[in-house]
Amino acid sequence: MIPYSIYIVDDEETIREGVTMALEARYKVKAFSTAESAIDAIKVKPPDLILLDIGLPGMDGINALREIKDLYPHVLIIMITAYEDIDSVISAMKLGAYDYVVKPLHMDSLEIAIRNALETIRLRKEVQLLQERYLMENLPCFIGESNAIQDVMDFIKMVAKSPDTPILILGETGTGKELIASAIHYRSPNFKGPFIPLNCAAIPKDLIESELFGYEKGAFSGAKASGKKGLIEEAANGTLFLDEVGDLSPEAQAKLLRFLETGEYYRVGGTGKFSIKTRVVSATNKNLEHMIEKDLFRKDLYFRLAVIKVEVPSLNERPNDIIPMSKHFLYEFSRKFAKTFTGLSSGTVDALMAHRWTGNVRELRNLLERGVLVGKGPELTTRDLGIKEQHEPGNLKQAKGETTFAPLPDTGIDLSLVQESLEKYYIKEALKLAGGNESQAAKLLNINHHTFRYRKKKLLIQ
Repeated sequence: MIPYSIYIVDDEETIREGVTMALEARYKVKAFSTAESAIDAIKVKPPDLILLDIGLPGMDGINALREIKDLYPHVLIIMITAYEDIDSVISAMKLGAYDYVVKPLHMDSLEIAIRNALETIRLRKEVQLLQERYLMENLPCFIGESNAIQDVMDFIKMVAKSPDTPILILGETGTGKELIASAIHYRSPNFKGPFIPLNCAAIPKDLIESELFGYEKGAFSGAKASGKKGLIEEAANGTLFLDEVGDLSPEAQAKLLRFLETGEYYRVGGTGKFSIKTRVVSATNKNLEHMIEKDLFRKDLYFRLAVIKVEVPSLNERPNDIIPMSKHFLYEFSRKFAKTFTGLSSGTVDALMAHRWTGNVRELRNLLERGVLVGKGPELTTRDLGIKEQHEPGNLKQAKGETTFAPLPDTGIDLSLVQESLEKYYIKEALKLAGGNESQAAKLLNINHHTFRYRKKKLLIQ
């Protein structure tokens, strides 16, 4: 259940006490007798909703509404008036009040107004709770509930502790490799230093060296007269993230190898030696081992970059993350396009779960952006997304086999032990079928190799 907070501002004690008693079982409620005391509290921590009396002593409700909306435009406010003063109500609505109720208050109608108001921010609250959970863990907005991504996160917590060990992130296009790299940075001793990303595929091959290592004045035609720092220097005491590292030119590969081995480099066109401490995290969706066989990538550089390898599972390998991420993007684009979406329709949830995500998280994000832009709400539909509605949830299709389960005994079960036993059994069976080949066993279980090895080790399977 999502926790909502409500402030009641009314000079009548009986109203404050009565409304508080009626609402405190479901909401976090605070009551104030003056607008001034309420505003002081709002500045410390704004609530989700305010019930604000128009006829207050001192600062009246209209002026209080104006000041609160200046401070926190997104806070919902329902005005309370002792009689239907049309002029005051119209002024309040123009200033941004969500609704109004008339004294004497009837709790049934007041609660309907409250529920309607809070429903408009339910999506925002849901996403806020998700974001707070991950930001507390220093994982910048990486939304993930599945075992597959949690295994990756656990691995990151362990390997990020070193300030300079190179890490290579492997994964399909659109899986969020840069977010993983930033998560590594913010968990490392270098977190106070800069995080500098560079997409190697986006820089012309004849400019990549100067971008990485900088250049001295007059190094080449068009060079700045003062010369330029390279990104390695910009990332000093922090993290340099090289995305699409497989696109580096042979010359840049050689210079990067020297830097990784010695911590030293030369600017393009210069003779002065520079020494910098920075961690290099790289990523690719290419098979670098195949590139090595074709002499397209240096073997010695590969081993320096891949001291630690992190494999990011595709979105299809972690279906439990699809809906939390969809809600995150729905809220993000609702704010961007000034829309008031409250959530996903049931048909949309089923369609998203059944979809085959060839473009991974990037495809999901783009799909939600399109849906919010063209949709009218209040719920996001399959028509908004431009995908077909499923007549049955995708996850139910997989459940329609001959699998049967033992009935639940009257004494109950230890579900965690059952899950662990089931996981152990199928990992062992997959290894048998694959003749001990872990990569093949991982494919049989529809998980990536890293996740397979991590789960096998965690479950003490020999």
